[in-house]
Amino acid sequence: MAAVTVEPSAAVAAARRRRPSFWAVFWLVMAALYFLVPLYSMVQFSLEVAPHRYGFHWYAQIFADPLFRSSFLLSLRLAIETMLIGLVLMVPTVYWVHLRLPKLRPVMDMVAILPFVVPPVALVVGLSGVFTVAPWLLGSSQILALVYVILALPFTYRSLDAGMRAIDVRTLTEAAQSVGAPWWKTLFFVIMPNIRTAMLGAAFLTLAIVMGEYTISSLLLFNTFAVYIYYIGNTEAYQAAALAIISFVLTWGAMMGLFFLSRRTGAAGPAGVAVTR
Repeated sequence: MAAVTVEPSAAVAAARRRRPSFWAVFWLVMAALYFLVPLYSMVQFSLEVAPHRYGFHWYAQIFADPLFRSSFLLSLRLAIETMLIGLVLMVPTVYWVHLRLPKLRPVMDMVAILPFVVPPVALVVGLSGVFTVAPWLLGSSQILALVYVILALPFTYRSLDAGMRAIDVRTLTEAAQSVGAPWWKTLFFVIMPNIRTAMLGAAFLTLAIVMGEYTISSLLLFNTFAVYIYYIGNTEAYQAAALAIISFVLTWGAMMGLFFLSRRTGAAGPAGVAVTR
């Protein structure tokens, strides 16, 4: 009597193919341990107020320090200013390059990588010479926002460029113009809603750059958040650990906020062409 063999169904075979291998799980666990063990040690160290005693004493000292509040608020204000300036400058530029000047993309790619090539020290010296015509600006923190726009240019441009590539800019523009919409309404009500995720990504990357930038702010003698972290790190070990955890929580909070905003905007679907005359 012939033996009967039963072939597994397609669903079972697909489930077996999706099952992670031992080595994939192993390296995932090792990566998690490599990341979480030092973080756990830092959290434990920041909470230690005495041998085998833990509390939030060092965190309370950080939050009570007026220098912490002033430096954090300064960096946050600079981050918001940098985000706004960068988006106002780059969104119309990237849109126009994609729509009318596609041959300039290689030039834009080259310009976008220049902040990686120019050292921050050379950038500060060069800009200091440029802004001698406006000496009031050299003594103002607004100069940092202008410099940070240049530092964030590669990330802002790449994010916006990817967002523009993901949509049909020409078709959307022609559809908006067919109902009589001027270019600025097309940009605000058609293009920008379709690249909101890319704009959020550029804003988050700019926030991370500004909050962590140290070299330029220290050379220009401004007490930003990164300068305050460096100062505390050289004087108080426990407070430095607490400040590092605070910075980590802020960064991950911003990342999770971007993630949920991206999911909400993605679930809503791409915006259509709805333009009022």
